[in-house]
Amino acid sequence: MSGILVVDDERAIRNTLKEILTYEKYTVDLAENAKQALELVKNNEYDIILCDIKMPEMDGLELLPLLVETQPDSPVVMISGHGNIDTAVEAIKKGAYDFIEKPLDLNRLLITIRNAMDKSTLVAETKTLRKKIGSKYTIVGHSPAMNGIMGMVQKVAPTDARVLITGSNGTGKELVARRIHDLSNRSAGPFIEVNCAAIPSELIESELFGHEKGAFTSAIKQRKGKFEQAEGGTLFLDEIGDMSLSAQAKVLRALQENEITRVGGEKALKVDVRVVAATNKDLQKEIEAGNFREDLYHRLSVILIRVPSLNERLDDIEELANYFSEQICGEYGMPTKTFAPDAIEAFKAINWTGNIREFRNVIERLIILCGNEITKEDVNTFVQPMK
Repeated sequence: MSGILVVDDERAIRNTLKEILTYEKYTVDLAENAKQALELVKNNEYDIILCDIKMPEMDGLELLPLLVETQPDSPVVMISGHGNIDTAVEAIKKGAYDFIEKPLDLNRLLITIRNAMDKSTLVAETKTLRKKIGSKYTIVGHSPAMNGIMGMVQKVAPTDARVLITGSNGTGKELVARRIHDLSNRSAGPFIEVNCAAIPSELIESELFGHEKGAFTSAIKQRKGKFEQAEGGTLFLDEIGDMSLSAQAKVLRALQENEITRVGGEKALKVDVRVVAATNKDLQKEIEAGNFREDLYHRLSVILIRVPSLNERLDDIEELANYFSEQICGEYGMPTKTFAPDAIEAFKAINWTGNIREFRNVIERLIILCGNEITKEDVNTFVQPMK
């Protein structure tokens, strides 16, 4: 059932609305003045609020901003028998979802309520989705190594300095890149990721810089590349150590000139993009081997951040285990499972070659196969034989 609050100083209207809405399977609370309404919204959450405008002491237009402030996700529909266009416009400007005149048209009222409910549902779903997305990119851990990284991120993020993030596979380099973006002045802009290792060398330039129609056989229309898509935001070049030398040359030019040219095009296009790169390779060795341009390395590595392996941050094991347990159990719709102290110690004794990615998979395996409290015996049974 959905909750509706009706605020009106006329008892007959309050009772009539409650009778109608209860018949329509809504739960209804009533308030005869602004004071009662504020008490109710402080202690209850409503899917929609119906509020009269003409009331003693505090009228509906004065009450409206307080309702919106207290329950910003609850649509407020203003009702008045003395309204006009100016009143309706003022109500909408103050945050009302809609405005209905008395005498009430029942069909209009029910349609408005249904539409407002749909809005409330969308808002709730959006919040849930954002929470899931946000939790996916949360950086967990307070070990000295992680505190050092987060301190550097805090200093670097507000600038436009290019950052090169290094570390083994599965350590969380993308999470660091996203945190830099989220704390930057570009956070309202896009975060565009390019996995340089996953794109064939013959397509990487088109992927990064876009192409003009007819530039090659399958170029049936013009296409914007990742640099243009990241305009005003951050371009994350993951696994940049696997980028071809020809693409490296063009990326270098883009960084030097702040402009790109689409494949098959002649016009230079200005771009406003912050570049953050990451690699699991030793780029100094790649430079010596002739696989990576030294000038590009220096362009990218204004700030160097090395993400430690899980074996270097064992103090974070317990926090990570509890975080993943809450996350995974939430996804499976089951109560969060806990870890016995000896299980945490058993985790710390394992050589985590796959780092955080491997650790999360292990936690998921244990959650599926074990009881409410995961023990050292569980770890030895379901983890160690896999090593």
